[in-house]
Order: sequence, then C-alpha cells, then structure tokens
Amino acid sequence: MIARPIENDTGAVRPFYDSCLVVIPAANKEKTIFHVVSELRDRGFKYIRVIDTGSVDSTALRARAAGAEVAREQLCGFGRSCPRGLDEIPHGIAWILFWNGDGSDDPSNLEALLTETEDADLVIGNRTAWDGARLDVQRFGNWILSKLVHRGWGVRFAAFGTLRLVRREALDAIGMRHHGSGWNVVMQIRAIEARLKIREVPVRPRMRRSTFKRTIADAARAAGAILQAIARLYFGGERTRATAAR
Repeated sequence: MIARPIENDTGAVRPFYDSCLVVIPAANKEKTIFHVVSELRDRGFKYIRVIDTGSVDSTALRARAAGAEVAREQLCGFGRSCPRGLDEIPHGIAWILFWNGDGSDDPSNLEALLTETEDADLVIGNRTAWDGARLDVQRFGNWILSKLVHRGWGVRFAAFGTLRLVRREALDAIGMRHHGSGWNVVMQIRAIEARLKIREVPVRPRMRRSTFKRTIADAARAAGAILQAIARLYFGGERTRATAAR
C-alpha cells in the first residue's frame, strides 16, 4: 500500500503514516489489543494512542508492549474515550484515524480510506454493504439515524460507524464538544453544518476476536442518549441545510 505524503506547515513533505494519529478506544481488550497495535505499527503508523476506559485486565500493559501510548479514561464509552484521545495532539499531525480495539477493523481497508484523503475532510468506513456485518437491530437503528439526519440536515448517510479518518483542521472546525453516546453521529452532523467534504467508503469488516455483550436496557439507554444529542443539535440553534460533497 502506498501512503500519500502530507505537506506540513513548513512546506516539507512527510509520509502519511508519520502525520496521522491513531486513536483506539479499548475496554478489557487484552486478547486483541497487542495484535491490533502491532498490525498498525507494521503498516507504518508512528503515533498510536490507546484510550483505556476502565479496563480491569492487562489491556494497558499489552498496548504499551506493542508500542502504543496509553491514556486512561475513567468513564466508559466511545463518546468519552475519543475526546480523551484528542488531548495534546502531537505537532505536525494532519489526520486522525479512529480505530477499533477488538480486531474487527481490517488494515487492508486502509488503502480505500487513504484514496479519499486527497479531496475529503472526513472519510467514514461503511460496513453495511456486507451481509452479516451487523445484527438486524443494528441495521434498523442505523436506518432510523439515517432518516433523522436526512430529515434534519438534508444529507443521507449509509453508516455511522466508528472507523473514520478526519483532517486535523476539519476537526478544529467541527468543534467536537459532545461527550457521550452518539459521538460519531454528532461529528457527522457537525461536519455537514461546517460544510466539510465528506466521503463514505465501503469497508469489509472481519470477524471480531472478542464479544461485546450489551443488555436490552443498555442498548435502550444508548439509543435514548443518541436521540437526545440529535434533538439538541436540531433545536438548539441555527442549522445549516447543506449537501456534503459525497
């Protein structure tokens, strides 16, 4: 895979992997995190940051052993760990890649994501194209979210998954202050409002190496929090109906 060079503030060209920060939320992923970090380092990524959210196993130790920087976040959840991962971004970082710690993201999809970085501010991995990528309830939830966002902001997304690449300047323009469930959904809505260039790229997931168990009550609470976040954006101020470049 050929990594595209990035020009920094001084005009010097740096390899993409030297100018990309990888943020990996991880909770009790001791069985997978070493392999996940090692794969990314083998691809050439220099800056890899694992956010350990309340693990009671050796997730942090194994992440460090694989060569990652580890930060601790006491409050669990994607919407808590991702903002923590954006603290004190190293100088010269041009892109941030959000990656799963459970082994479900396949590095072979990176080329498809990198191809879009030449003309995009936010690149989202879309897993829905492959049967079996999601449970029926997840597909239904994704469909509802897509309808709501299209109704409110005029843009139809196929996916709201965690796998995504965002340009550093675009992240600053979005001004992500949301902490909680629906963080990735809020990011996409804020990207529409900021008139950023958005691309969705089909990606093939691989079988998870670990199993995440969520009760119906947990799922209901998460869904309620996401709907509240969307409602706050919809009713909380001026909305921009824009068609993002797809």
